[in-house]
Amino acid sequence: MRLLTTSEAAQYLRLKERKIYEMVAEGAIPCTKITGRWLFPQSELDRWLAASVQRPPGMPRSDPAGIIGGSHDPLLEWALRESRCGLASLAEGSEAGIERFARGEIIATAIHLHALDDAEADANVAMMQARGDMQDAVLIGFCRREQGFLVAPGNPMKIGSIADVLAKSARMAQRPKGAGAQLLLLALLQQAKVTPEKLSNGPMCPTGPDIAQAIRAGRADTGIATRSVAAALGLDFVPILWEPFDLLMRQRDYFREPSQALVQFLRGVEFRTRANELGGFDVSAAGAVRFVN
Repeated sequence: MRLLTTSEAAQYLRLKERKIYEMVAEGAIPCTKITGRWLFPQSELDRWLAASVQRPPGMPRSDPAGIIGGSHDPLLEWALRESRCGLASLAEGSEAGIERFARGEIIATAIHLHALDDAEADANVAMMQARGDMQDAVLIGFCRREQGFLVAPGNPMKIGSIADVLAKSARMAQRPKGAGAQLLLLALLQQAKVTPEKLSNGPMCPTGPDIAQAIRAGRADTGIATRSVAAALGLDFVPILWEPFDLLMRQRDYFREPSQALVQFLRGVEFRTRANELGGFDVSAAGAVRFVN
């Protein structure tokens, strides 16, 4: 990785050094500080420039990275590996994945959104209908998943609902802002007419398996994740609802070889068998086009 000094970065970008320092102060340019000096990775500057290019209507972006971002799911991780599609994963939450996808950085993103006023509504489709930058996108069904409260074996606190979590001051492990499970938690709290501040907060966990591990270690009493996560780590599971878990991609990328390899794999017997083994998945419509803008 080539690192540019402030003067080199200014020359590279054809800006004055004073402007570079202003952009650093505003957090508007990729940079790092080492031993008191600001340095600028040239590769990051190139990506930053490419992301900000204004294109004429109809002009496609350059090819995105072969990465599926968004939400974490153990069945998706397995399918990416076993399908040999060549796509990698970057699990950082549904909303973060959507924004990275919208910037053209990744080929697809996995999403499971929930509306605050109706946790069971099809928020994945609603998002596509509402956003103007999804006009050339397609929603591919991956599965329906059963989400619920993870609890210790035997459910010692007798948690059966969000009301029980609140009444018993159960320590709730939470997901980062914008993660699908966190959106579901906020919807449940809204339905109960309670603010998030009323929760007894447990640790912040990047993924469902991290929530399960926090419960096993005694750092949390409960948290929202899928039935498959509970089964894999020997926890009890209190069901909440079934949700659509979809892959969002551009129509042009849907027909590329890696995407087609994955989609075809989702329609096969091996995928259905694995989903049944893990539990908590309905893959009857896997690989089907659920919505096209």
